[in-house]
Amino acid sequence: QVQLVESGGGLVQAGGSLRLSCAASGRTFSSYAMGWFRQAPGKEREFVAAISGSLGNTYYANSVKGRFTISRDNAKNTVYLQMNSLKPEDTAVYYCAISGGDAPGWSRLLYDYWGQGTQVTVSS
Repeated sequence: QVQLVESGGGLVQAGGSLRLSCAASGRTFSSYAMGWFRQAPGKEREFVAAISGSLGNTYYANSVKGRFTISRDNAKNTVYLQMNSLKPEDTAVYYCAISGGDAPGWSRLLYDYWGQGTQVTVSS
């Protein structure tokens, strides 16, 4: 059974930083792409960043490019999201997800297991 557990969310002032972690189990982690998504109240869940399994190729939403960095440690079965220069509009519940294959992408349909989410709140 695949399980994803996020951690690292919290309250931070605008301009601050947070690092989210997502620990995975139940699947050969290094073979699969991982993604981060977020959902703000009243809005659709949106793509934030993704990373391929084997080569570590990364992809970002335009809204976070240059501020967020996705990375993974295959030895620890963990994916990270380093978030810098946070803005109030980054406030959301952040979810990690594991893809059904190695190629990352922005579509939620590519990801077949999801974590429970971790709240990130950025105050102005």
